[in-house]
Amino acid sequence: MEFRRILALVAVLAGAVACTPPAEPPVSSASAASGRGATTLPRDIEKLVGPADQDVALQSYVDRVGQKVVAAAGLSGGYRFLVLDSPVANAHAVQSYVFVTRGLLALLENEAELAAAIGHELGHLVQRHAAQRARVRQGVLDAAVQAAATSGSVNVGRSVAQDGLLALRRYSREQELEADRLALGYIVKAGYPGSAMASLIDRLRRQSALEAQIMGESPDIGDRPSASSTHPVPMERTSAIDLLPQAKAPGDSNQKGYFAAINGMSVDDSPSEGFIRGRSFFHPVLRITFTAPPGFRLFNESDGVLAVNRERSLMAFSCLPTPVTGPLDDWMRNKLKPTPTDIQPLEINGAEAAIGARPRGSDTGLGQARYVAIRQGGRVCNFAMVSEGTDQDRQIAAMIAAARTFRSLSAAEAAALQPYRLRIISPAGSTPASLAAYMPYPDLKMERLLVLNAAHSPAELGSRSQIKVIEP
Repeated sequence: MEFRRILALVAVLAGAVACTPPAEPPVSSASAASGRGATTLPRDIEKLVGPADQDVALQSYVDRVGQKVVAAAGLSGGYRFLVLDSPVANAHAVQSYVFVTRGLLALLENEAELAAAIGHELGHLVQRHAAQRARVRQGVLDAAVQAAATSGSVNVGRSVAQDGLLALRRYSREQELEADRLALGYIVKAGYPGSAMASLIDRLRRQSALEAQIMGESPDIGDRPSASSTHPVPMERTSAIDLLPQAKAPGDSNQKGYFAAINGMSVDDSPSEGFIRGRSFFHPVLRITFTAPPGFRLFNESDGVLAVNRERSLMAFSCLPTPVTGPLDDWMRNKLKPTPTDIQPLEINGAEAAIGARPRGSDTGLGQARYVAIRQGGRVCNFAMVSEGTDQDRQIAAMIAAARTFRSLSAAEAAALQPYRLRIISPAGSTPASLAAYMPYPDLKMERLLVLNAAHSPAELGSRSQIKVIEP
């Protein structure tokens, strides 16, 4: 199911059951790492990018690489380079901060590729691309308002806005290519091989294709040019880089040092956000779990969990930030807007619960919606479910059954939950099939292993002295 469809379904649920933090604040990664020199971010920055990872050695390593690039490129500005506590492969640049996620570090093969990712974000900062886009966007909006006022037609203003936004997207793609060119120059000056820029792009392309496979989409979806995209497709980026003489510059990739830095790194969500294990979600801090229906994929966010499938169905789970007093069916009747219909009290695994339906005529025509609220200790957790497919009755029934799997974890079960970690091992004595079988995922084990190691065939794995695996 396309993510824009997911967003549309989420919008149907808005206003009734919000994805909000749990009633009892979770143990943050910063507090869990007390005594280890916890890394903190300004509150306004953390709201934008999320919390910093608390592995001090890893933070120090990434900052050293970033400072090396800055010094070699002759840049000034007091930049900071930090690792974000996220398993999603990504990088950001905000003010004077450059961030890379744990997910990106797991994906990369060497220090040169890390330098390329850092250099790309530095390029955006040096050229003030974000500020430029903001000015152009405001210009588009001003032109649209002026056109509508002058012509007396909203349609004219809308047309001007659409043309301007398309031009803005093309402008954003040009900025991405410019950031690539700048990054290439930076890393070569720092002594890294120019080929790291193209290999970085290939790592991201293959990860995007794998994520599409996981969602049941065509793996080449990210390679298709689109006028609405703000980023050039990978082939366009690598073709532009290949034309530059610096792309062939030699250098030291320092894979050994890079592997030493990431060995043992978590590739999972933090315990304060819970873990996805196949179709099941486990939260060791809140001590709760549930299992999504067959065919659904789980996505863990800081403010809740989404379960989606290709039949246009979605289930959003979250826990409320404040306690709920009185019966849950009364709370559902008095607090949820629009007020659900067919509200009934029930019991789920010994806990008080209530179920209700979104009243017909109050939605946007996107099928059926149901809400299930469950009291767990001093908090209330809830499921919001919607289906717009032709099989929506069966889909809703399957999601309600999934909500009924919600239960509390014992202290022993919670203590046994640990994040998945990346390990550097020798493949000697193992077959590619046995290495893939070790990956703690329900599907696409070999595909995940190949992408993790930038390998194009299983045979490549056995020819290497060291490879990356994920340890359960």
